[in-house]
Amino acid sequence: MAVKTVIEALREGLWEEMKRDERVIVLGEDIGIQGGVFRLTDGFVQEFGEERVIDTPLAESLIVGAAIGAAMNGLKPVAEIQFADFIYPAVDQIINEAAKIRYRSTSNYSCPIVVRAPYGGGIHGGLYHSQSLEALFSHIAGLKVVAPSTPYDAKGLIKAAVRDVDPVIFLEHKKTYRLIKGEVPEGDYVVPLGKADVKRQGKNITVVAYGLMLHYSLEAAEAVSRDGIDVEVVDLRTLRPLDKETLLSSVKKTGKVIIVHEDSKFGGFGAELSATIAEEAFDYLDGPIVRVTAPDVPAMPYSPPLEDYCMPSPEKIAGAIRQLAAY
Repeated sequence: MAVKTVIEALREGLWEEMKRDERVIVLGEDIGIQGGVFRLTDGFVQEFGEERVIDTPLAESLIVGAAIGAAMNGLKPVAEIQFADFIYPAVDQIINEAAKIRYRSTSNYSCPIVVRAPYGGGIHGGLYHSQSLEALFSHIAGLKVVAPSTPYDAKGLIKAAVRDVDPVIFLEHKKTYRLIKGEVPEGDYVVPLGKADVKRQGKNITVVAYGLMLHYSLEAAEAVSRDGIDVEVVDLRTLRPLDKETLLSSVKKTGKVIIVHEDSKFGGFGAELSATIAEEAFDYLDGPIVRVTAPDVPAMPYSPPLEDYCMPSPEKIAGAIRQLAAY
């Protein structure tokens, strides 16, 4: 075991997959000589060469479209979108092409691509470097959507995503890149897609989160434990396919649930989780389903006080926990 940051774990996992399988290629803006804006692919071009580490034009539709074509011809492309906010030009390629290839070919073809996209706020990135887009892609049948929270999970999930036979949207919360550290095994292992993880056992309230919000939720759970509130924290890890078994098992145990994400509330991923819980575990609920999210504003403000207002925080989550516990 070695203590690594999230970005170190992701880099190690991707490096190992490129060593393991010569079909794996990476492509994106500035990922070659520069090593990416976050330096995740630093040293890759020197090790694997320009035919497998491909600097692309500033054209996200091209990046994903080329990845789809490469996948259809036997390669395993990992396409980097520099920031999730820039992914919109590639949405047609992702939704109308990659997500539908298996379906329209009656499973005669698949599209094994990974689209990596740093997402999320809290870094003073303003309107175009802070967006959370998980609800958009989780809505699309044919896509798998992953959002790791810890270094251990990040490495295991990126390896699982690269090996998967279908398209995976791999969302990396950029504030966790160097903030979050944890033990990571040396060598090969995978974390299966579609399997949530209970990061904290509890009996009074379930808090469901992913990405940076998982860590804020753990911090809030620890704070309210001094008030005698025992919180269970579920890390979804994969948003689609959703691990309903782990989610509903926790809700049935505690009877109360809070869903935390930093996307806006209306139509956010928490709405689907709320509907799933209401449809399949209503008889077990002892209180309303609560969502702690960003407000419904067009984008994350640049102003630090306004960004703090928009971002969920451990204090806001703890306040929601106390309020629900008293219901």
